[in-house]
Amino acid sequence: MKSFRLLACLAIGVLLPVSVDAQQSRPLSPRGEAATQVGGAYNGQGQYEGGSWIVVTYGRPLLRGRDLFGSGDAYGQAFLRGAPNWRIGADQSTRFMTEVDLTFGGQRLPAGEYSIFAELSEGEWTLIFADWGVKDDFREDKPGALWGSYGYTPENDVLRTTMEVTTVGVAADQLVIVFTDMTSAGGQFTVWWDDQVGSTAFQVAR
Repeated sequence: MKSFRLLACLAIGVLLPVSVDAQQSRPLSPRGEAATQVGGAYNGQGQYEGGSWIVVTYGRPLLRGRDLFGSGDAYGQAFLRGAPNWRIGADQSTRFMTEVDLTFGGQRLPAGEYSIFAELSEGEWTLIFADWGVKDDFREDKPGALWGSYGYTPENDVLRTTMEVTTVGVAADQLVIVFTDMTSAGGQFTVWWDDQVGSTAFQVAR
């Protein structure tokens, strides 16, 4: 019995550092993806046909007990850390890919891949689609690319549109990007973090 207990203690001692190392290697803001298909329909055999993908990849930061957004002139400044706007995520710039032309606020967004950002104010955000590339590391020397939104300037903007922002009664600990109220013709692009939910309508361009 004593030898069994000793082996058990040794096993715990060996496994514990592995568990701790695994925990430490987990990124503080895990990567996430939001995806939907538009423009398609189910046929008589129940198979979905003709759809085009829209995919967003982003870093998903956690609140970790912080009060981030605040109010007034300080709204949203706590987590920008000197960046000119929000990368709508963490680490690498958030990427928005669409296989089909879309419209936001009556403006056409050509099919392609974009970095997206948001300018923040209470009750309304400005969603920005831009032709900036992405750095895989903040030290990377890559002309025409950004780490997050550091170094952002507006000359590469492709489209700007407003997002209506609502304060909700439930706080999302981890940033959520999701497509809501979807139909084959379009829906809402929605961002939820803490108690702030920003959303903007889009449609498949005709």
